[in-house]
Order: sequence, then structure tokens, then C-alpha cells
Amino acid sequence: MSVLPRHLLPDSAEESPEGHLMVGGVDTLDLAAEFGTPLFVYDEDHLRERCREAVREFGEGAVYATKAFLCRAMARLAHEEGMRLDVATGGEMSVALAAGVPADRLVFHGNNKSEDELQMALEVGVGRLVVDNFDELDRLERLTASRHDKVPVLLRITPGVSAHTHEYISTGEDDSKFGFTVSTELAVAAVERASSIPGIDLQGVHAHIGSQVYRVDAFARAFEVLADFSRPYQFGEICIGGGLGVAYIEEERAPTIAEWAKTLKDAVSSAGVDGLISVEPGRSIVANAAVTLYTVGTIKRLPGIRTYVAVDGGMSDNPRPVLYGSGYETFLPRAVFHDRDREVRLVGKHCESGDILVREGLVPSDIRVGDIISTPVTGAYGQSMGSNYNKILKPAVVFVRGGEARLVVRRETFDDLLATDVG
Repeated sequence: MSVLPRHLLPDSAEESPEGHLMVGGVDTLDLAAEFGTPLFVYDEDHLRERCREAVREFGEGAVYATKAFLCRAMARLAHEEGMRLDVATGGEMSVALAAGVPADRLVFHGNNKSEDELQMALEVGVGRLVVDNFDELDRLERLTASRHDKVPVLLRITPGVSAHTHEYISTGEDDSKFGFTVSTELAVAAVERASSIPGIDLQGVHAHIGSQVYRVDAFARAFEVLADFSRPYQFGEICIGGGLGVAYIEEERAPTIAEWAKTLKDAVSSAGVDGLISVEPGRSIVANAAVTLYTVGTIKRLPGIRTYVAVDGGMSDNPRPVLYGSGYETFLPRAVFHDRDREVRLVGKHCESGDILVREGLVPSDIRVGDIISTPVTGAYGQSMGSNYNKILKPAVVFVRGGEARLVVRRETFDDLLATDVG
């Protein structure tokens, strides 16, 4: 028997007199009735406070990693709270620009930027280009040959540091598709190559060791590698990237942004490094800010085996369990802090046996068809990694604050599915 831990819910979460989950002063059951399900519900004050915490700790070095969750409302919010934005494709760049974020507040990533994307970045005037490989340097040499201004560049360095996370989201080890490795001397060669291009202003280095990292000492080790590498060049900026982990299930605990910052500041002090130290938090800004609401459509009890609870979403709105085996909690928003005494497997509606949202979930024993069921900590890499598999419509997204809800991403329609299908 278990009660849902409060630390997995958004900051504003509270229980109504009826026992319902309230977020941002709004009853989540009312949200499900008004906007339908599946539905992503974000606590706007939670989002703003995490952005403010990052800015308090890192100042100009606080950069929001938009791949975790991006829409115009989120881009605008992060910018309003003083963060720069990290984008990894022309599409992410377009959304940020459409939200009114100035181009010079954007940091453009990507291990295989097309020439069109690079040209777009140069034309709008992005604040930083993070260069990943020698082919990209060749492209930039061509594209900047006739320009009078220089493009500010960071080189992505692979520090050879293990992040102790899932292999699919570990990016700092030498065997990686990202960056110039220090151990093979490619990083030195990249500095020499970039410095020889007249149209490039080489301002520093960047690294990213992985995602969902709980051990902040791994970031300190990566910083030490970057600091040692950078010392002969006296770069003006060192970016340690993002990847700070969050807690998804009852027994997990994760460092705060402030705790992460203290570790990095201690490493900076020990290394005696001057200049801008930047970071790129994404998951730690948005993950805990949201819950996803589903409607229970089927309850299948297999005596002596298990109980399956099927909902109106699935791997199309949260692919992390399928991709990484990620764990989540389950609860009923109508009884948010009641005992969860029945074990269930929460599954979606896709034509896949592997369409599992929560492998071993807990809910109150009186769960029934038609209930709203929820998974917390779904603000990162759900909506942004979602798909239309089986032609499922992508869910709506609402921001809640001060007792009001506003739709920021509408639910797709069948017409949307056909909009690009030209027959």
C-alpha cells in the first residue's frame, strides 16, 4: 500500500476538499472535462521558478534546452525569465523565433546541421553556433566567405566522461556521434581549423555528458577536462551542457539546480577559470512541472497474472518507457493522496504489446472504466518526442496559473493528419 509522494507533483499541487488533484488552483478533473484527454497539464509558476533558479545560479550562463519541451508559450516564458534558449534544428529555431525570442539569445546545436539550417542561423544572427564536426567547419567556411561579420562559435568537445546513465542518452564518452574527442587530439585539430577560418569567432568550448544524470560529480569531472583543455587558448566561455536528472518514481531523489550549481562553482573555483560558465538545463526545468491526464477505457483482469488498465494515449505521447525502460508512478486525480493498494500495468491503445506506460503501477482498488488516471513528472520528452503512430492525434497542452487555464497547444484533428498528405 502506497500514497503518491508529493515531491513528484508540480509545486502548486494540492488536494481539494473533495480529494481531487488541484494544479495552479484548477481541479484537474475539470481540465480533463474541458480540454479532453490525453492532456498535458503544466504548472506555469513551477516553470517560471525553475527558470528563475537557473538564472539566479548561472546568470547569463543559464540556457534552456528546448528539446525537453518546446512550444511558443514555453519559449516565450523561458526568455521572459532571463534564459537563453538552446535549439538543435531549424524547426526548433523557427518556433523560438516565432515566440519573439531574439535570435542573439539562441544557441544552435546539432551534430548534422544542414547547409540550409546553417544559412538560416547566419541570416537571423544566432547568438552561438555549437560546431560538432569538421564537415560543419567546411560548410561554415563556405557560407561565411563573403560576410563581413564573424559568427560566434563554440566547439563541442567530447571529454571522455561517463555519465552513468542509459547508453542511449550517454553522450560524453569517447565513442559518441557527438563532438571532437580530447583523447584522440581531434579537439586540438578542431581549434586549429576553426581558428584558421576568417568568418569564425571562436569563443569557447561546449560539452554534454548525457541526460538523466544524478551524480553531479560527473559534471565536475567533465568541467575539469574542459578547463584543462581550454587553458592554453584563454577561451571566454565554457559550457558544461545539461542533463541534470529528476526523480520519476517514489524511491528516487535527484539534485536540485542549486545543488548542481554549487558543485560546478566549486569546480570552477578549483580550476581558477575566468569567463562565462554556461549550462543547458531542460528536463530539470520542465519535467516535474507537468502531469498527463488519461481516460481509462478498458480494465482487463487476468486472474493470477496481472491487471491491465488501458488508456486513450500511450507510447505516442510518452515514448520514454518503450525507448529507455523509464519508470513512472500512477494515481487517480479524483483521489490523489488515497492509498494505492492495487497493482496494475498501465498500457496504451497502440497495436504493440510493448505499448506500456507504467509497467508496475499502483492505484486505488476502486479504479473503474471512465476514471481519469494520471502519470506525474511528464513535462519533459513526452510532448516533444510524441508521434502520430497509428494516426493517433497528439494531445493538447494547457498551462495553469492562479486558478486559470490557458490552452497553449491545441489537440490535433483528423484534418491535421491529412494536411501534409497530398495523395
